[in-house]
Amino acid sequence: MTRASQLYRELFMASTPLMDTRAPVEFNRGSFPTAENLPLMTDDERAQVGTCYKQKGQEAAIKLGHQLVQGATKQARVEAWIDFTRRHPEGYLFCFRGGLRSQLVQQWLADAGVHYPRVPGGYKALRRYLLDTSETLIEAASPLLLGGMTGTGKTELLPRLPGSIDLEGLAHHRGSSFGRHASGQPTQINFENQLALALLKQQHQGSFLILEDENPMIGRLALPRSLYLKMQKSPLVLLEAPREERIERLLQEYVIKLQQEFIDRDGQLSGPANFGGHLQAALGRIRKRLGSENYLKLLKILQEALACPDEKLSLALHRRWIEGLLDRYYDPMYHYHEQQKSERLIFRGSATEVQAFLQARNQPSHPLVNE
Repeated sequence: MTRASQLYRELFMASTPLMDTRAPVEFNRGSFPTAENLPLMTDDERAQVGTCYKQKGQEAAIKLGHQLVQGATKQARVEAWIDFTRRHPEGYLFCFRGGLRSQLVQQWLADAGVHYPRVPGGYKALRRYLLDTSETLIEAASPLLLGGMTGTGKTELLPRLPGSIDLEGLAHHRGSSFGRHASGQPTQINFENQLALALLKQQHQGSFLILEDENPMIGRLALPRSLYLKMQKSPLVLLEAPREERIERLLQEYVIKLQQEFIDRDGQLSGPANFGGHLQAALGRIRKRLGSENYLKLLKILQEALACPDEKLSLALHRRWIEGLLDRYYDPMYHYHEQQKSERLIFRGSATEVQAFLQARNQPSHPLVNE
């Protein structure tokens, strides 16, 4: 391992605070979980300097950059950087390639009496390290998958299992038509970065890898192809739960908690209406698979539930369309896919039974640990 790679590993393993000095448009495309965007230049300033560089060369571009960021503007940005260094004395700063921008920020900090380290190679090198490390770890991994019908509580169980990575949590999506959150998903880059970090830290803990059985896409985010292909050959443990328990869990996730997300985001007036539109759109996305007759029946119940002023009666109506969704969509689809994976099934049971099985399997003396 090179000295730079060792540094990158240490930064990520320690969750080191990082000052991202790139422009906001670059930061918004993707950065790292511990990064805070304190740019040298705004998006407009960066665009002007970039155009100048193409037309007149580097020297002219640097001169323009100094003209754009001077006086009170410069002072305000230096003060923001100094505040970051005070809050995070153990941190590092970076730009895209570890070049002029981060060098300038580091120099201006030094001029103010603050000496702060810079990441060699910048964002590009950190990102490359994560992608390469992720592929290496995926190649070496022997995942075990946690599956089960919709509503059995797989997401609730995962955090209690050593060696687990919650892919849906990283993707901020529950993995179905009704799985969208009010706040949306991260960018593909941020999802990949977070997954790589989770793999790196999970490997450091020494446990075997447990993942939820997923499709290649979680919402609009794609799993690394190498990971998905490996998952298709991995042993499978199925979590089971009583039907009524599943309905109540989905009522909490799809209705009660999600409606509150929309209210928190959009306010008490717009939130409920936007939540209702969200549910109807989710049902509409699976209309073809439901068939027109089933779709219209469930839509009618859903609309009655949304319009009902009595909370108790409204929840009872929500239970009805959720029950219909399980009977006419999720469960038949699950049974079909379970048949395709039957040769990989190694255990099935309740949450308590599955947890006990996996904890036993995680012991070094267990015959299946090195299978």
